[in-house]
Amino acid sequence: MFNCLLHDERRATTWPSASGPEVVIADTRPVHGPLSTIRQAIELHQVRRTPQEALFNSLVEQYHYLGYEQPVGEHVKYLATASGQVIACLALSSSPRHLGCRDRFIGWDQQTRKRNIHRLAYNTRFLILPWVKVPHLASHLLSRMAARVSTDWERVYAHPVYLLETFVDPERFQGICYRAANWLSLGYTTGRGKNDLTHRPNRSCKQVLVYPLHRRFRELLGA
Repeated sequence: MFNCLLHDERRATTWPSASGPEVVIADTRPVHGPLSTIRQAIELHQVRRTPQEALFNSLVEQYHYLGYEQPVGEHVKYLATASGQVIACLALSSSPRHLGCRDRFIGWDQQTRKRNIHRLAYNTRFLILPWVKVPHLASHLLSRMAARVSTDWERVYAHPVYLLETFVDPERFQGICYRAANWLSLGYTTGRGKNDLTHRPNRSCKQVLVYPLHRRFRELLGA
C-alpha cells in the first residue's frame, strides 16, 4: 500500500531506543509545490489495528519533536499519502478528563462529563513529514480528517465522537493551520497536568482549540 520497507538491522545506526517502535524506512523523495498539484492524489488511511500501524509509529518516533507514545484508551491513527507516498501522520485518542475552558464551552456538569467524555477525541499528534513542503496542506488534512473521524471511531469502538480538541504549545507554534481549518480557540491550560497535586503550574500553558463535528454537539454531549 505504501512506499516503505522494514529497516535493515545491519544499517540500524540511528534508532534512539531499542525499546521504541520497529524501525521503518519511508519514501523520502521531496514533495514540493502547490496543493493543487497533489490534491486529487491525497488519500487518508486509518491504520489503527492494521499492518501499516508500525509505519505510523516509526515515523512519529523519528520525526515528531515529542516522539511516539502509545496512547492509552481509545485511539485512531491516520497516514496521509499522495500517490502512495506517505506525507503526514495524525493521531487522536481519548480526551483529558477535565479541561476548564472546554467544559465551560460545552456547558456540561461533572456527572455529564464523566458519562460522555468518551464522545470527545483529542488530537495528540500531527506531523507533516520534513520532505513535504506544500502550502495549506496541514489545514486541508485537518479538514479531511474531521470529515471522517467520527465514522472511523464508531467502526473501531462502536460509538461516534462529536467534538475534537487539541493543545498547541505557543512557545513553538501559532496554531495557524488549525484556525485555517476552522478550529476554535477556547483559551489556555493551567499548566498543571492531569495528575497535579500541588495546584501550581509545572509545565508550559497550551492553547486549547476545538472543532465541533455536529451542529448539535452540546445537546448530544449533554444527553
